[in-house]
Amino acid sequence: MIVVNRRLFTLEEYEHLGEIGFFHPEERIELIRGELVKMAAKGRAHSVCNTLLAEKFYRLILGQATIRVQDPIIIPPNSAPEPDIVIARSKEDKYLSSHPLPEDILLLIEVSDSTLKSDQTLKLYLYAEAGISNYWIFNLVDYHVEVYTEPYQENKNQFNYRSKRVYLPDEQIKIPELNKILELSSIFSALI
Repeated sequence: MIVVNRRLFTLEEYEHLGEIGFFHPEERIELIRGELVKMAAKGRAHSVCNTLLAEKFYRLILGQATIRVQDPIIIPPNSAPEPDIVIARSKEDKYLSSHPLPEDILLLIEVSDSTLKSDQTLKLYLYAEAGISNYWIFNLVDYHVEVYTEPYQENKNQFNYRSKRVYLPDEQIKIPELNKILELSSIFSALI
């Protein structure tokens, strides 16, 4: 009988590994529930969607919030995912003292093609458990946006979102707490 023991990492250990250059510079790793997870390679559609979203958000909300693109967030006690887009409350130090925490996040977005199932389950449960109120998935498989709100606890160890709404490529979405509108056609027209 073979016994397998997994070694889980703390946030501090993960950050230290990054600081000492443990990870190859081209390697994209995130910490999910204490485990080091290699991020999937991005295809062209994913990259284009992410670039278009970043450009649109910079134009729409510059100065009203902080826009972070594929940068870590901190979900205590042991997760540091790197969502595609995070819109966070503005902080004077620009998050130099710490990556955004769940309470700093106004909107979190994952662009999903090859990672769709993981973003709809593993990441969704993680973000719901952290209490992130607004989670969007730009679904590049079915060409729509899934908007998740109202995180809740289903049972002792399971979290989810009470509300899921699907927006089609010709619709618009209000950006939470910022009173701005994102025209989805400005993103999807380049992808479909």
